[in-house]
Amino acid sequence: MGEHDVFSIFPEVLREPLERAGFTQKNLQEIRVRAERPLIVRNNGRESVLKRCFTGAELDEILAYLGNYSLYAWEDEIRQGFLSLPGGHRVGLAGKTVLEDGKVRTLSEVSSLNIRFAHERKGCADAVLPYLREEGRPFHTLIVSAPGRGKTTLLRDCIRQISDGNDVYPGMTVGLVDERSEIVGSFRGIPCNDVGLRTDVLDACPKAEGLMMLIRSMAPDVVEVDEVRGEADLAALQHAMNCGCVLLATAHGDSMEELRRKPVLGEMVEAAMFERYVFLENGRTPGLGGAILDGHCRSVKS
Repeated sequence: MGEHDVFSIFPEVLREPLERAGFTQKNLQEIRVRAERPLIVRNNGRESVLKRCFTGAELDEILAYLGNYSLYAWEDEIRQGFLSLPGGHRVGLAGKTVLEDGKVRTLSEVSSLNIRFAHERKGCADAVLPYLREEGRPFHTLIVSAPGRGKTTLLRDCIRQISDGNDVYPGMTVGLVDERSEIVGSFRGIPCNDVGLRTDVLDACPKAEGLMMLIRSMAPDVVEVDEVRGEADLAALQHAMNCGCVLLATAHGDSMEELRRKPVLGEMVEAAMFERYVFLENGRTPGLGGAILDGHCRSVKS
C-alpha cells in the first residue's frame, strides 16, 4: 500500500471530514478520535481541532471497519492496546478492559482511537550515520526520544543503509525483531517498508524471544529492537553482545538523566552497553536535530 493510499481503508464517516479539511497522508502524524469529543489531527507538527464529533457507535463502526469486520482475528494485538494497518500504521486503543485471571484479555467499549502514521523517509539517517560507525563497524547505538519525534523513522533508515551498504561500507546482515509491525510495516506477512536487502525480519514476535531466535537461526552481524523496556530485553541484548552482534535499539526518553532513572535502561547506561546515544528533538526532521553522545555521555557531534 502506497504512502498516500491509507485513506482508502478508512470508512466514509472518518475519511469525509479529513478530506473536507484538506488533509492528505503526506504530513499526517496522528488522528485522535474520541467518543463525543472533537476530532483532533496532528499534521506537520501542528494540531488542528475539527468540529466533527463521533458517537460511541461511530467509534465502534470505525474500529470494525479498520479490522475488516473480523476483530476476533486481532485479539492478540487488541489485548496489547493497538491494531495494525497496512504500511506500518497503527491504531492505539483505549476503553474498558476485560480481565481474566487478573490480566487484560481484551478491550470493550472502546472510547478512544489514536491513528499513528508511519512515514518512510529514505536518507533521513544520512546526517547521523557518520557518528554511528567507525572503520566499517557500527557502534552499539540507542536512539532516544519521546513518542512521535521520529525515532522509528530514523531507526528504519539506519537499518536500510547498514543492510544495503555503499561504496565505502559493505552491507551487513541485520536481524530485526519487529514486535508491533511498525518498522517493516508487514501486513499479513508482506513487508511494506524498505529495510534493506540483507535484513531478516521476525514480525509480531516478542523482542527477547525473537532476538534469541534470530541469533540461533540467521547469524546476524547487527540486531535491532524497538523500544527497550524490561529485564527480558536486557538479558537478550546482553546475550546478543556476547555473541558478537552489534546492537541497534530505541527507547522512550528526553535526556540522559531520564534514562538513568529508569530501572532497566539505567542499568544499561551504567554498564556502558551502548557506545552511542542519539537524542531527537521535537519538531525536527529525524536525523537533523538533537545530541549524539558516546558511551561515557560525551558529545561526539561536531
